[in-house]
Amino acid sequence: METVKIGIVTTSDRAFHKIYEDISGNEIKKVMLDFCLNPIEFFYELIPDEQALIEQVLIQLCDVNVCDIVLTTGGTGPAPRDCTVEATENICQKILPGFGELMRRISFESVPTAILSRQTAGIRNKTLVVNLPGKPAAIRECLAAVFPSIPYCVFLINGKRIVNNESKISVFFPKS
Repeated sequence: METVKIGIVTTSDRAFHKIYEDISGNEIKKVMLDFCLNPIEFFYELIPDEQALIEQVLIQLCDVNVCDIVLTTGGTGPAPRDCTVEATENICQKILPGFGELMRRISFESVPTAILSRQTAGIRNKTLVVNLPGKPAAIRECLAAVFPSIPYCVFLINGKRIVNNESKISVFFPKS
């Protein structure tokens, strides 16, 4: 089984300045360890909500570390400093709006303010970048919704085969 490289980027002024702990980045790691059977090499970044820095970190994870997946948390709302979505859109060659659409729909079933979220996903070279919400429960809920498409997407863009833990989550690969 191939090792999967996963970048985790938490964008949060308060977590960066140690006002509180980054539990969101840790939740992403837990969920990915639950869902994937492959060995995983994690690359973790905790940074403030600064668009140029977010873009720089995303480019590093995609182009230098050559992550298969980069999962971000934070910076997807309507607040003035929320700019993770803009950074993602700026560095990706292709945007995959269906990821954000599904995450908002799933989250809306739990909380009506989900419509304020601007999550998206995109592809930079051979990396899938997915913006997740900032709350741990929402991260798990959203990853459970979009993960069934992630292994096939990663396979389509760079050939890695992500093996899912069938006891935790099912994925979809077309029969061909």
